[in-house]
Amino acid sequence: MALGFPGFNVARRKAIIVSSLLVGLLPVGAMFPADEARADVPALSSTEIRKAVRGKRIYLQTPLGGEFPLYYKTDGTVDGSGEALGLGRFMAPKDKGKWWIESDMLCQQWQEWYDGKRQCFVLSRLSETTLYWKRDDGLEGEARIGP
Repeated sequence: MALGFPGFNVARRKAIIVSSLLVGLLPVGAMFPADEARADVPALSSTEIRKAVRGKRIYLQTPLGGEFPLYYKTDGTVDGSGEALGLGRFMAPKDKGKWWIESDMLCQQWQEWYDGKRQCFVLSRLSETTLYWKRDDGLEGEARIGP
């Protein structure tokens, strides 16, 4: 008789644990220490957020030099993929969700990642192609705006 969860083999349990850890670390990996210069950068308005992300790929920076792409489609859906970071061998690296703008914040909710919890971000523009983000739980980082 196998120990553990009924219906789960050892490989499946390992995949679940690894994927949970990796997805949990992604926002932390994208974080950077607060920068004094960012404190003076004004937050984007709802209109500016829409122009910055709608129909674009936003690449979250990671401390190892990689980028994690998120595609904010014009229909209000968002696609995420960890394939660019080589996460496919550890987990199902893709998820879909929805995005919207509320009270001058970019909000999103994934189907599976982050247990489907709603998250909202204040965005500021650091340059024409760089955004600073601060999530409603205090995590913060930078992202590159792609086409």
